[in-house]
Amino acid sequence: MKEKKDDKAMPVSSSIHGGMYQKATDRVEKVAHGIFITCAFAAVLAVASISLYMIINGVPAIFKVGLKEILFGTVWKPTAAEPSFGIAYVILTSIIGTLAAILIGVPIGVGTAVFLTEIASKKVAAIITPAVELLAGIPSVVYGLLGLLILNPLMYQLELHIFRDSKAHVYTGGSNLISAVLVLAIMILPTVISISSSALRAVPASLKNASLAVGATKMQTITRVLLPAAKSGIVTAIILGIGRAIGEAMAISLVSGSVVNIPLPFNSVRFLTTAIVSEMSYSQGTHRQVLFTIGLVLFVFIMIINLSLNRILKKGGKVER
Repeated sequence: MKEKKDDKAMPVSSSIHGGMYQKATDRVEKVAHGIFITCAFAAVLAVASISLYMIINGVPAIFKVGLKEILFGTVWKPTAAEPSFGIAYVILTSIIGTLAAILIGVPIGVGTAVFLTEIASKKVAAIITPAVELLAGIPSVVYGLLGLLILNPLMYQLELHIFRDSKAHVYTGGSNLISAVLVLAIMILPTVISISSSALRAVPASLKNASLAVGATKMQTITRVLLPAAKSGIVTAIILGIGRAIGEAMAISLVSGSVVNIPLPFNSVRFLTTAIVSEMSYSQGTHRQVLFTIGLVLFVFIMIINLSLNRILKKGGKVER
């Protein structure tokens, strides 16, 4: 008689190979898990180290000079016989200059992103997109040189035309707040355009098709469906644009005049970043410590802006749900 074969029995070789494969998979998972934890720890350690370094080097001047004198003083004479370290005008310049650059650059950037993703033909988009990417790769000093050679002379002619009968006005040669704002607005365009375009492309096509199906026009679909759906990505673009604008030094040092002054449109001004760059090389003692305090103020500003915009974004998301 023939013995019946057990169909449920698994070959020994298959079970061995299966066990070895499972062990190899487990090892890969553990290694990947360790790598990811290490990367996350490195990122947190970097932020913590930068924060600690800025606090250690920026706080001593606050106790030596006084927080009120530094933040609300309007006179900056660090090398005088009786030095003054007021940076109120410098802080105000950074706030106004960054805000003005965002108000100019963000609408243009988002509008360009909408054009590239929803309106432009493939041929036109294929020409404009590399140009935007090229803008992102241009060094900041090149923007400053172009502003110095092209924008400042134009601002100087405008200055002569507006203040030709004024004896009280101090001519700046075009190195003023307007020039700095325009350069910053151009510099943040690549960031805003690229991230906004990615956010718009990530919106499900079903939302767009549903809007068009119920009779909405293309412009209504863009303004009432696509842009609200891509809000989180656009806000991210704005945050990164603010970080680029408030942290830029080299370009605006060439076009702003780098003078501590009231931030009026045709005044030469100094930003927080340019204050550090222009004086760190020869500073010493209390002067050098105050420059580190300016860096700490800049660091705190960026943190506050990021946390505030993220909180607004989260609240908006809760309301929509």
